Amino acid sequence: MFITANCPECNDETEHEVLADSRDMLVRCTTCGHHRRLPKEKEPQALMIKAIVSREGASKVCGIELAEEDECFVDDHLVAECGDDAFGVEVTSIECGDKRVTRAKAPDITTLWTRTIENVVVKVSIHDGRKTIPVYMECDGEQPFVVNEMYVASGKRFRISHLKLRDGPLMRKEGWKTVAHRIKRIYGVRL
Repeated sequence: MFITANCPECNDETEHEVLADSRDMLVRCTTCGHHRRLPKEKEPQALMIKAIVSREGASKVCGIELAEEDECFVDDHLVAECGDDAFGVEVTSIECGDKRVTRAKAPDITTLWTRTIENVVVKVSIHDGRKTIPVYMECDGEQPFVVNEMYVASGKRFRISHLKLRDGPLMRKEGWKTVAHRIKRIYGVRL
C-alpha cells in the first residue's frame, strides 16, 4: 500500500510505501528511501442516529448512519435504514435532548424526524365546475409537476392550476414546476 506524506529528507510531499501497519505505520519514502514511523489517522466513528420515518400518516423507528464529525441540517436528504429496507428521507426536524434545532453535530442529535421522499403520495384536489374531487396520487418523489400541464390521477384527467408547497408558497404561474416530495397539495381543473 502507498500513501502520500511529507518526507523530512526530501522536504517535499512524496509517495511512501507502507511497510508495517500496526499502532503506528512504518513507511519508506520511494524517492530517497528514508524510513520513519507515522501516527495512524483516527478513522471517524460512525454513529447510528435514531430516526422517526413518516410515510403518509404511518411512522416507524429506523436509524441513520452519520460520521461523528458530520453536521445535519433540516431539509437534508439522507438514507434511513429500517431493518433490511432503506428509504430516501428528508429531515423535517432535529431533536437534541429536549430541544428542537435546525442544525446539529451528529454526536449531539437524539432523534431525527424525517419523511420519505422516494415514493410519496401527493394529494390532488380536482375541481370540475360544481364540486371538488379529492384524489391521492402515488408517485416517485422526484417526479416533476408543472403548472398548466395535463395529468391523470385515478382515471381523471386534469390540468394543474396551482401547486401548494410544503414550505409555504403557492406556485401559480404557467410553466413553474417542482418535484413531488416538495408538494403539499396539487389543485387542478378537470378536463
